[in-house]
Amino acid sequence: QLQLVESGGGLVQPGGSLRLSCAASGFTLDYSAIGWFRQAPGKEREGVSCISRTNGTTYYLDSVKGRFTISKDNAKNTVYLQMNSLKPEDTAVYYCARRLPVRSYCSGYANEYGFWGQGTQVTVSS
Repeated sequence: QLQLVESGGGLVQPGGSLRLSCAASGFTLDYSAIGWFRQAPGKEREGVSCISRTNGTTYYLDSVKGRFTISKDNAKNTVYLQMNSLKPEDTAVYYCARRLPVRSYCSGYANEYGFWGQGTQVTVSS
């Protein structure tokens, strides 16, 4: 059974940190580029970060550069998103996704990802 499960979201104060996890089962994450997306109420889903099949190549949304870090642990078949210095505008549901058809390189477009997790809520508020 193919599955992506996000976890690690929650409520934090501005300036706080969270680490999101995206655990895969039924397939190997390292076969494809994996992206993190987020969607806030009333806004379009936007690409936050992506890690290529070779995990030395990563990409970030301009507004999160220097604050977020994507990584993966192939042994655990899990991709992570470390989020530091969180801001209220980071509030959203965060999703991880696999490119489908499977591709090695990153894309920031949701339409180029065909397999998604159910999302985890991140709320940044004082």
